[in-house]
Amino acid sequence: MRVPNANLFDQRTIMDSDFSPGKASGSCSADLDFGFAFNDSNFSDRVLRIEIMPDLPENKSDGDGCSSIADWARNRKRRREDFKKETDVVVRCEEQILNCNMPDTVDGVTYENQDEEAVAMVEESPSIGLNSNKIGNDATLRDDSSWNMDCSTVLRVKTIHISSPILAAKSPFFYKLFSNGMRESEQRHITLRIHASEETALLDLLNFMYNNTLSTTTPTALLDVLMAADKFEVASCMRYCSRLLRNLPMTCESALLYLDLPSSVLMADAVQPLTDAAKQFLAVRYKDVTKFQEEVLNLPLAGMEAVFSSDDLQVASEDAVYDFVLKWARTHYPKIEERQLASKVVLEALFFKAETPYRQRALASEEANATHRRFVERAYKYRPVKIVEFELPRQQCVVYLDLKREECVHLFPAGRVYSQAFHLGGQGFFLSAHCNMDQQSSFHCFGLFLGMQEKGSVKFAVDYEFAARSRPTEDYVSKYKGNYTFTGGKAVGYRNLFGIPWTAFMADDSIYFINGILHLRAELTIRQ
Repeated sequence: MRVPNANLFDQRTIMDSDFSPGKASGSCSADLDFGFAFNDSNFSDRVLRIEIMPDLPENKSDGDGCSSIADWARNRKRRREDFKKETDVVVRCEEQILNCNMPDTVDGVTYENQDEEAVAMVEESPSIGLNSNKIGNDATLRDDSSWNMDCSTVLRVKTIHISSPILAAKSPFFYKLFSNGMRESEQRHITLRIHASEETALLDLLNFMYNNTLSTTTPTALLDVLMAADKFEVASCMRYCSRLLRNLPMTCESALLYLDLPSSVLMADAVQPLTDAAKQFLAVRYKDVTKFQEEVLNLPLAGMEAVFSSDDLQVASEDAVYDFVLKWARTHYPKIEERQLASKVVLEALFFKAETPYRQRALASEEANATHRRFVERAYKYRPVKIVEFELPRQQCVVYLDLKREECVHLFPAGRVYSQAFHLGGQGFFLSAHCNMDQQSSFHCFGLFLGMQEKGSVKFAVDYEFAARSRPTEDYVSKYKGNYTFTGGKAVGYRNLFGIPWTAFMADDSIYFINGILHLRAELTIRQ
């Protein structure tokens, strides 16, 4: 006795089994192995007829003959570009099923031209064409002899016995095909038309839907199956392929390929862990951009986004990031109209840069848990500073440098950290904080120095003063005053700015750390 479709394909049962990506691995659908039933007429209720069509000229199977990920990528890109030019609709004319080019609209009905969408039809419906993109919603059946019948040749046909409940439980595509309530959902014979390059991947996919495993382990073959799983909406197989690819050794080549998969694949939750791993790989490899400038300049947009979205990027300053991205844009998009900057984002960054240090920290903390953390500081090689400049009555600047407690911890026993450069009277200066030995007492202590960048015979006389906030008033208190005539490459300062050992400076009750931040100030005035 035949079970009615309405009971066989209970949407609640299907959704509870495998369509939910977060389902535990011990769920019924995930653990059951129906491999014994694959292509066995005793356990099947339908026949799947797979028509293999020739690939477009110069195209071959993505994995076939590809010795590397790069070969696969080139093949895939060429095939995607070529396949976008044609729309597949399967039409049965008398005893043949033909693959025809169809206009975008027929009798007022619009057909979507999508990249490599799966097409299916029921063999027992004479003179009927079915666009599988519409299955389950508004499947459109046509018998129109006016259609263009310039059709491709079928290379070969494979016939496989299938169980519709097993396929429907794994795939919304097959679920809609078998349960759309129309006449074709009652038929026993179903025809799929694919290109020769998809044959191996489809057969692997069908096997997976029965036994939840794949025999292939090479990256190129797994990518083929991943693409097929996306096409036929088998999320469990997409997760499986994604996990296997993630466990293989990652290279720059493979990471960039994973980030350049078709948008339908990239947007799938099942593939998100793979793309996250690819982004993390690129971010770690190019953490120090200055060591790989040429390589990074040659990265595509997806690679650039992965590298420069990382909070761990080691750069001199955010200005250096901006300059590098502009250089990259000019290289990859020589026409100015192709590289219009997002003015809103740039303006927000400039306004943030103009804020006081306290307000900057507040904005950064507000976005600490956001997806796009625009204002979180990176691992800058040179610490950001805030500068207030005066021209009258004398050329003068006040420089503010904030250091986190953990940054000071990392200075021990002989480390140093530099500020970003700032300018006074046309000369470049910088501050440097040190952990060094007190020459008189022989203990470690905190030192602060002022240096001039330019080297050579230039002489520059400056009055300077170092100050730091301290509790309980939290006001800036002067710690050291002096004057110095700089020559290029020289620095001046105080080895023990606070007059205490390093242990006292770093103690939990230290008066110099306010909410975990050491606030330093340097005033520079040009001597007449």
